[in-house]
Amino acid sequence: MHTSRRDLLAWQFDFTWSLFEYHLERLRPDDFLWEPAALCWTVRRDAEGRWTPDWAETEPDPVPVPTIGWVSWHLGWWLSVATDHASGRPPRDRSDIAWPGEGEATVTWLRGLRQDWSQALDRLTDEDLDRAASFPWQDDGEHTVAHMAAWVNAELMKNVAEIGELRLLRAASRA
Repeated sequence: MHTSRRDLLAWQFDFTWSLFEYHLERLRPDDFLWEPAALCWTVRRDAEGRWTPDWAETEPDPVPVPTIGWVSWHLGWWLSVATDHASGRPPRDRSDIAWPGEGEATVTWLRGLRQDWSQALDRLTDEDLDRAASFPWQDDGEHTVAHMAAWVNAELMKNVAEIGELRLLRAASRA
């Protein structure tokens, strides 16, 4: 049986997302901004009421523990930009990615981004997968769109694990 690279990448993405659904279905609005440690990165409302993520151009030491809100914004940011690249659109800037807020609005947003990525991936041909990719790398000439799609899957696995662990810690702290 032959499975194309695109189909394998799509299967892996869908499989990982199905594991994510376990946590998405159980998230409560107050889970998103729960801070599990004194040093946290989260999303905060600015003067105009827009949610903005904590950010540093150089990763701090120690690295702050992210909240579910921050991880969900981060997932939405990189998945939006990866979809832009795969679709041939100019990539959005990090500051253009608006987090919808606690609860169902973010869950719905993430599910919509999943659909957007899946549709972009479905349109890719073997030739497309072999093209050079500049995201998340900086035009190094060594990475292809197939590498980017594999990176999307790895990043999703990491973010799903982070959100799941934070949700479980929050639930255990309430018990």
